[in-house]
Amino acid sequence: MNDPLDYRGRCVVLSGAASGIGRGLARAFAERGATLWLLDRDVAALDAVCAELAGLAPLQAEALDLCDTAALQTFAARLADAQPRVDVLINNAGVEYPTPLADTAASADARWQALLDNNVVSMQRLSRALLPLLAAGASIINQSSIWGLVGVAGFSAYVTSKHAVIGLTRALARELGPRRIRVNAVCPGWIATEAAMRSLRAMAAEHGRSEAEELAAVLAGQAVPELLQPADLAGTFLFLGSPLAAAITGQALSVSHGEVMH
Repeated sequence: MNDPLDYRGRCVVLSGAASGIGRGLARAFAERGATLWLLDRDVAALDAVCAELAGLAPLQAEALDLCDTAALQTFAARLADAQPRVDVLINNAGVEYPTPLADTAASADARWQALLDNNVVSMQRLSRALLPLLAAGASIINQSSIWGLVGVAGFSAYVTSKHAVIGLTRALARELGPRRIRVNAVCPGWIATEAAMRSLRAMAAEHGRSEAEELAAVLAGQAVPELLQPADLAGTFLFLGSPLAAAITGQALSVSHGEVMH
């Protein structure tokens, strides 16, 4: 019997592949034999991931700014020359930082807009650029967050962006469903990445607590009081990209040790 989680012969495009969750996903799909196209703005970190995964599976790396439409079109053309189709597109790239409403700095509006461009508009741009390569049976997986399901003080731009990712996911699921392309979102909880720990430190400072105290308060809100690791998300993405999830589209799956239940 064929293993539905065997990705040999299947093409996976992964943005934000050079660090954090993306780096963990790159390894998970490489270990399953996927032909990988890894995208990131950080050239040095991308090179390091490729060196780490060398020999596990066929892979290509592209240093790419997802807010650069012309660069995306060039990449899509190059990909089309190399691959007959894309089976899984993972829109993982994004940024995270506080944007308190009381911030009146001259750069405040630009920081807000930049976060939305990086976290939402970039997903639309990459999905649109690769749409001609997404045939029936393909899967798009968008990275949201449990903060796309709740409100969090001090992070209005990030929270807004992650809510918007879920809206984009549901709209595209409707739009692309007739073409038999599935679109889902994953909503990770607190995960041991550099970006999440920066947010934890910012929240600790705002609340007048130590980082350890803030982390204890966060974990107390989970059914399983442990930090997630990037590898903990791999199974969800491998499943959503596989034939096992053929009937699942338009969903936002919370992977949060039970912090958010919906």
